[in-house]
Amino acid sequence: MEFGKLADISGVDFTLPPDHPANGRLLSGLPAREGPPRLYIGCTGWSMKEWVGSVYPAGTKSKDYLRHYSRQFNTIELNTTHYRIPEAGTIQRWYEESAPDFRFCPKIPQSISHSNNLGLGTELIPLFCDSIQGLAEKLGCCFLQLPPYFDQSRLPQLEKFLQAFPRHIPLALELRHHSWFESTQTGDALFELLEHYRISTVITDVAGRRDILHMRLATGTVILRFVGNGLHPTDFSRADSWVKRLTHWYEAGLEELFLFAHEPDNLHAPELAAYFLEKAQQELPDISCRGPEFGPDPGQGQQMSLF
Repeated sequence: MEFGKLADISGVDFTLPPDHPANGRLLSGLPAREGPPRLYIGCTGWSMKEWVGSVYPAGTKSKDYLRHYSRQFNTIELNTTHYRIPEAGTIQRWYEESAPDFRFCPKIPQSISHSNNLGLGTELIPLFCDSIQGLAEKLGCCFLQLPPYFDQSRLPQLEKFLQAFPRHIPLALELRHHSWFESTQTGDALFELLEHYRISTVITDVAGRRDILHMRLATGTVILRFVGNGLHPTDFSRADSWVKRLTHWYEAGLEELFLFAHEPDNLHAPELAAYFLEKAQQELPDISCRGPEFGPDPGQGQQMSLF
């Protein structure tokens, strides 16, 4: 992910902002959680030949990447749907090849998210929704990533989209234009809208855009997109801070979190994901999650340790 990346991070303050005051009210008002808190940890793609022999068993062919990926991680930031709406056969293949507890988080196609009318008045929204419903119980949470030029003046248009989007399909929203984060009044109007329509939030932690680290929840689900810097020491200290924050949210009533590890070229994203999981399991031993095992025979019980 190039958005918000910096070549020099030496002057960045990576301290997590405090929770928004509304989080306490929101979390305390959620229905009682059934079972342990759910944590889904993954990366942003499975087509990584560089992972063969470490994340994937030696000799793995590209046609088998998803099968092995879904047994190492329990979710995916599904970027391929940003560029095209999958055909039914593709969806069926993904469903059949992935592990039973796996969750796909498809990105809304850019033909919708980056269009002037957000796909309203076209067949694009129903076509996309009909397609990804084929994932059945393996559908996690879709997310709408609005372009950097989509500013707060377009809130009425966003509301029309949320009204039109099927309520039974989980959806989260990522905003990038600075205007959404400059005014308390603008932020309150936006999050009241999200709460009303049961739309979750996407929180992105990236070095060059600390303003989008809004730390505000709108439902019992949240997506965290964590952009690392090549396993720099601050990647791990930031992860430590996040695990403490997530522990607080879970204890207050959060139901589930989807965490997507980003690293340059995706090469070291699995290591970052493994670190997150091990730290989370230390803080929340009852958490429902699983994560990668690395080594000469991945997935055979040899859990990687980075510390």
